[in-house]
Amino acid sequence: MKSRNNPYRQERQRERSSGGNRQTEQVRVDETAADNGEEVIAGKHPVLEALRSGREINKIWIAEGAQKHLTAPIVAEAKQHGIIVQFADKRKLDSMAGEVAHQGVIAQAAAYRYYEVEEILAAAKAKGETPFLLLLDEIEDPHNLGSILRTAECTGVHGVIIPKRRSVGLTATVSKISAGAAEYVPVARVTNLAQTIESLKEQGVWIAGADVAAEQDVYRTKFDMPLGLVIGNESKGMGRLIREKCDFLIKLPMAGQLNSLNASVAAGVLMYEVLRQRRGI
Repeated sequence: MKSRNNPYRQERQRERSSGGNRQTEQVRVDETAADNGEEVIAGKHPVLEALRSGREINKIWIAEGAQKHLTAPIVAEAKQHGIIVQFADKRKLDSMAGEVAHQGVIAQAAAYRYYEVEEILAAAKAKGETPFLLLLDEIEDPHNLGSILRTAECTGVHGVIIPKRRSVGLTATVSKISAGAAEYVPVARVTNLAQTIESLKEQGVWIAGADVAAEQDVYRTKFDMPLGLVIGNESKGMGRLIREKCDFLIKLPMAGQLNSLNASVAAGVLMYEVLRQRRGI
C-alpha cells in the first residue's frame, strides 16, 4: 500500500439549530401538515433524539389519548426548545406517517441536512481522531441504511457517504430504524462515489472494500490508519469500478453454508472490528 500524508482541509464545526424562543402550545387540531420540502419524523425515540440533537423542528403532533409516560419527556423537551406541540386524532398521525409506526408521536422538521465530505474530515480532525468513514455503494433498503447508521453512531464512525443515484436517502423510515442515530451521524450525498474515493485517497484516507471474494481476512487486517470502509449493494455487492478504486479488499470468514451476510449485519461486524482495534482490545 502506498503512503499518503496529505493534510486535511479546513476545519468546520457542525452547526445546530437553537430551536427558537416560542412557548410550547398544546391545542387540538385537524389540519394536515404542510409538505414543503420538510421531513416527518415518526416515533418516540426518533423524535426525542431529534429534539436533543438540536434538529430544527417546526411542530410536534401527539395523538389524543397517547400514554403520558411516553409523551411527557417529549413535551418537556419541546417546551425547553420553544417548539409547539399539538394534539390530534390518531388517524391524522396515521396519514402523516404512512407505513411508519409512529407510536402516537410525529415531528415535522426541516429537511435533513446532508454534509460535505470535507466537513466530516474536518470534524474528525477537530476531535483529534483518526478518520473513520463508511461509504455505501447503492444501498437501497431503508431498513439497512437505518441499521447501519445506528451501528455507525455506536462505533464512532465520523460520517457516512452515499451516492445520490440508485441509493436510499434519509427518509422517515431510515430515521425510525436508526432509533435517532440519523440525527447524530453526518451523512454526505455525492454525485460520483468513485471520484469521492479518489479525493479521499489524495487526502490520506485508505479505502477498504468488503467483498466476499476477497482473500484478505478482516481479522488479520490492521485498521490503524485513516479509513474509508466500503459496503456494497444488498444483492450485487460493490460495483466493478468501486472495487477497483479500493486500496485493499477484505472479507468476513464464513463457517456455515451461506457465503454472505445481510449488508447491515456485515457492516456492523466490520465497524466493531475497527472499533476493537482502535481501542486496543
